[in-house]
Amino acid sequence: MEDHQPKQGSPRVLKVLEALKQASHELQTHPNPDSADSNSSAINALLELETESDNILSRDPHLSTLSQHLATLKNLVETLKKSKGHHSVRSFLTRCCSTHCLSRLAVSIESEIQAWIDRESLESLTRALKEPLHNEDELVKLLNQFEDRVLQGFNRELQDLILKSKVFTLLESVLCDSHCSKRVREHSAFAIAALIKFNKDVFVGQVLMGRTIKALLTMASPNAIRVLCTLIRLIKSPLVDEIEFNGEIPKIISFLNRDDLEMRVMAMVCILEIGYFGRKEAIDAMLEEG
Repeated sequence: MEDHQPKQGSPRVLKVLEALKQASHELQTHPNPDSADSNSSAINALLELETESDNILSRDPHLSTLSQHLATLKNLVETLKKSKGHHSVRSFLTRCCSTHCLSRLAVSIESEIQAWIDRESLESLTRALKEPLHNEDELVKLLNQFEDRVLQGFNRELQDLILKSKVFTLLESVLCDSHCSKRVREHSAFAIAALIKFNKDVFVGQVLMGRTIKALLTMASPNAIRVLCTLIRLIKSPLVDEIEFNGEIPKIISFLNRDDLEMRVMAMVCILEIGYFGRKEAIDAMLEEG
């Protein structure tokens, strides 16, 4: 049976790696020979983790490449220290080459750390989505973190992790689960919209063929319609066609009669989006409803 418990030590590793990620980013910004000086906080942070690699990195096979990068970093820093104070052409070229390698290595280190963080975050999110009634506050926090991460822009490694985790299916399942709180369902909807922004070509089919649109209209909250408007803007006429084909336009227009002002406003925005992106059939369907 698969173990759904968080890995022991993960919070500690995450804290160390977050600091290390920041240090590697600083090293990319200032990759000069003086960065190898003992006063460099970025270099010190990176080298300290290399020293502790047996305790922290060796326990997780996903961190083996990072461990190798840190060992290479240590060698580069030693090379820079040895060339410092020498004014020969050879020493100058050594420093230039090592500095360039240092900058590239910092990029690789940051990338490896982000990949680990993404993997751990997705594992935590998928565990929480499978038991959405267990800890609502924690699930909402994880959903917010996931949304923020994918909204940073496309990343192929992250996309591979997302597809492998089948997180879209889990998000849609929670969105459609009436036993879950409105808060959790709405945050799941925001995460789905973020995935479409992340890579429309990959995830749009799951929206068109799945239960997302029906679930949003069944929820009928301002945030649910806000997400629907976002999806219409992203997917355009194919989504409007689906809404019209499923006979959902009368339901959207009926929201104009709600007592909730915000709901009426979002319904009007949604109608305008449908009118802008929809084909003649969708517009005719709205006109028939008056």
